[in-house]
Amino acid sequence: TPQRAGTEVCGMKGVSIHIICVGKLKEKFYIDGAAEYVKRLGGYCKLQLTELPEERLPQNPSRAQIDAALEKEAAAIRAKLAPGASLVALCVEGRMRSSEELSGLLSDWSSRGGSSLAFLIGGSYGLAPSLKAQAWAKLSMSPMTFPHHLARVMLLEQLYRSFKIDEGSSYHK
Repeated sequence: TPQRAGTEVCGMKGVSIHIICVGKLKEKFYIDGAAEYVKRLGGYCKLQLTELPEERLPQNPSRAQIDAALEKEAAAIRAKLAPGASLVALCVEGRMRSSEELSGLLSDWSSRGGSSLAFLIGGSYGLAPSLKAQAWAKLSMSPMTFPHHLARVMLLEQLYRSFKIDEGSSYHK
C-alpha cells in the first residue's frame, strides 16, 4: 500500500489522510489512475491507502448474509483506523459537495485541530450502517451509481483538487 511523506501546505498543514477501501483494484486503468493521484498527493499530505478483501457472498445473497458481510468488513476497517481519526464515509445517502465545498470542509476540519482523516470506501454492497453512524461526515459523489473502484480514483482526484483549491492554484477551473 502506498504511503508518502507529507509536506506542509496552506491551511491543511500536517494532515494525514488514510483511504481504506474494501476490494482490490484489478484493472490496469484504475491502478494507473489511482497511482497518478497518490503520487500527486504526496506533496500535500501524508497519504496511506489500505485495501481490504471484500467478504465472499453466494450468488444471490439474502439481506442477512449481506448485513453479516458488511459487519465483518466494518470490523476489518475499524482494525485499521488510527486512534482519534475522523471518519468520512462515502455512501449514497451522504451529502453531495462541490469541489470547493469539499476543500473548505477539509480546511475547516484542519483549522479546528484535525490531523488524521480516514475516508472509507465500501465494497459492492457499500458500508455497514454502524460505520456510517460513526462517521464525522458522509459524502456522496453523485446520485449516479459508479463502480466502487472508480470511486477510489474519483476520491483521490478530488482530494488533490481540494489541496490545489486551498493553495489557490490554477489546477481547479
